[in-house]
Amino acid sequence: MRRGLAVILAAAMSLTACGGADGSATGGGTGIGHREITVGVIPILDVAPIYLGIQQGFFAERKLRVKLEPAQGGAAIVPAVLSGQFQFGFSNNTSLLLAQTRGLPLKIVAPGSSSTGTPGRDFAGVVVPDGSPIRSSADLSGRSVAINTLNNIGDTVVREAVRKAGGDPATVKFVELPFPEMPAAVLSGRVDAAFVVEPFLTIARNQRSRDISSAYAEATANLSVASYFTSEDLIESEPALVEAFTEAMVESQAYAASHPDETRQVLSTYTSIGADLIPTLTLPSFAAKINRQSVQALADMAERDGLVTKPPQVDALFR
Repeated sequence: MRRGLAVILAAAMSLTACGGADGSATGGGTGIGHREITVGVIPILDVAPIYLGIQQGFFAERKLRVKLEPAQGGAAIVPAVLSGQFQFGFSNNTSLLLAQTRGLPLKIVAPGSSSTGTPGRDFAGVVVPDGSPIRSSADLSGRSVAINTLNNIGDTVVREAVRKAGGDPATVKFVELPFPEMPAAVLSGRVDAAFVVEPFLTIARNQRSRDISSAYAEATANLSVASYFTSEDLIESEPALVEAFTEAMVESQAYAASHPDETRQVLSTYTSIGADLIPTLTLPSFAAKINRQSVQALADMAERDGLVTKPPQVDALFR
């Protein structure tokens, strides 16, 4: 794990997290604290709590001044955290499990986004054209499905949803496309279906498509989709800093969960989602605690679908 930063960064650059929305963030901390930290984030709904927490002063109360650095995914965030350029980062949990099996010294320190757990009312779904004969996850067998990143959380949860519905996950054909291109790709017949997250789920619904599966909710109960992480070096060298960040994030998550209107309002500060669209979006669940059982389920999916060459050690991924 310590055989040189060059090896670590090379491995890290092969990882990708769930991609971002088409807007870019402009965030940064406004609280004046005794310690400035940089956090790598993706400009999607999932990170609304950290922006809200900065506004509410939860980080400043703990003497932290936060600078948020937007990135398009974990391929940029992971190496920046390992090199010390960022103190913390945001990523989906499958990417972090893949990193762990490759020997990268990362650990999860705070909760991020979670599935709502309710099929048909989640922030991610599989969409098809209104006239499609596809009616359920089982019908995706033998079909082409767009996902934003191959061999990551998207295809594993779709496969698991197909498996649980009685279909054949091995026959699903995945096509890598950016989220913004997916609604049009579905309507044009370029793909049979697409696994999308908000705001593209709502956009697709508004463009004569319907969702036939809530893959996050169907894959496993109360799925913890993404988390905040840091390097083992930072945990060892500055444990008080890590603890302060964790406490502030947990408070931010709880505040976002109990103040959905404010959570929606903060989206306009770091994304380009239209003001008319924001009130109609389905927000992720912002849990104050990570569901480790669901992370183990993601690890099992990754192993079953051949994303890893050895079983991830889930407990070792947590601080």
